[in-house]
Amino acid sequence: MLCNATVEGGASVVLARLAWQSSGMVVFDDLAAEQDALDAILGGLDDPDWAAPSAAAGWTVADVVLHLAQTEEAVTASAAGADLAVRSPDGSTLDEVMDRLVRAERQAPAAVLGRWRTARLAAVAALRAADPDRPLPWAAAPLKPATLATTRLAEHWAHGLDITGPLGIPFPDTARLRHIAWLAYRTLPYAFALAGEQPQHVFCALTAPDGADTWRYGPPGADSAITGPAGAFCRVAAQRLTPGQSGLLTSGPHGATALGLLRTYAA
Repeated sequence: MLCNATVEGGASVVLARLAWQSSGMVVFDDLAAEQDALDAILGGLDDPDWAAPSAAAGWTVADVVLHLAQTEEAVTASAAGADLAVRSPDGSTLDEVMDRLVRAERQAPAAVLGRWRTARLAAVAALRAADPDRPLPWAAAPLKPATLATTRLAEHWAHGLDITGPLGIPFPDTARLRHIAWLAYRTLPYAFALAGEQPQHVFCALTAPDGADTWRYGPPGADSAITGPAGAFCRVAAQRLTPGQSGLLTSGPHGATALGLLRTYAA
């Protein structure tokens, strides 16, 4: 379900070994800015909006925000050294565990919004203050603070889509998507492995939301490529758009397969 917007579980093992391409300060600032943008939208919702179905099956808008609050509280707990490994004796998936947690803690919209606001400020502060080289406990494996912040940005953005889409509220793409695009690209080896296939080199040339810049990931000489809008690339990775709906172009022997496997989350 909703937690699939972030890289958790097996994928975090891969990401824990990756160095973020820009300073942690940049991604922390952009995470805060993404949350600010969502906060401005949430502050204008009325009670019927909060009770409306989101794009996340089975969850209202209030449920989505509660989930964000719960997971931001988990970030702060992780920075304090809590063991956040998900162990489910009954075989439940991470999504199922998160759904039960939301159902158990539903509150009135004002309480949910206040809880998320408190949690998100505390989480960003905790990530900023954490040792940048010490992985923090998260789901199945630890993540360094900058990488965890990147997954949190991806989750807030994807859930922003879940909230604003059904309500018809504008939610324009921003340059902050570069973090999510990077996350999706760097998770490709895991995605190939999860599908039982050998990882392949894929070059990605993505048009930034401003229409002027191009974000490039991977070896330019790769025999396979994905090209097109960064927003579509990120939506496919977050499972908010299918490859066929995306308008993205693929080439080479592995381009289409890579697009089909693209993700920012663990299975």
